[in-house]
Amino acid sequence: MISPQLSIAAGQLERMRGMNAAYHRRFFADIRYATILVVGLLVVGHADGDGRLARICFLLLPVVALVGACQTAFDAYYLIFSRHYAASLERYINAGLGTEVLVAHRMEETYMFPLGGTKIVTLGFGTGFTWFGFMTAFYTVIGATAYVLGLWWGLPHLAGVHRTLYLVFIVALTAAALAVGGWWFIGGAGERRLAGVLDHTPEPE
Repeated sequence: MISPQLSIAAGQLERMRGMNAAYHRRFFADIRYATILVVGLLVVGHADGDGRLARICFLLLPVVALVGACQTAFDAYYLIFSRHYAASLERYINAGLGTEVLVAHRMEETYMFPLGGTKIVTLGFGTGFTWFGFMTAFYTVIGATAYVLGLWWGLPHLAGVHRTLYLVFIVALTAAALAVGGWWFIGGAGERRLAGVLDHTPEPE
């Protein structure tokens, strides 16, 4: 007979698997929205030539690219959370059953992206590199290209105090995103916090 503790753990595992699926969908939805906005801004901007609309479109490109990068990293933030908890729950249930019935967390570790260790959000290195990591790099390069092109084409339309204010705004936001993202993801602060809680999870009776 399955203990109440294992039943509760199984219910939590189902919840985490649902959360993982939901944020995978959210990630790709946000990628689509950002891509459509970037392409739309490029098309309208070039169609307008040197007009005011072109200036607005090009200057919005870095903002859209930055927001898209931060939003998709936020989606990954929840993916990492749900995977850590799901892996802990699977180990707990396996220990309670006395056999390794649940192995999804081990498959995800090798097939999706590894938990722990140094990585750029979901982009692992060495043996931790996967197609998931490649797609992270792929979208990052596209977003960074849109960001740079927006500055390249948009800044010539600004002068004086407007140029200064825009640069201060975009550089400050970018620096903040890189600093906090580097600390949380690359530096591993977020995953260390999760480990600090999950490492003290009681063993099944």
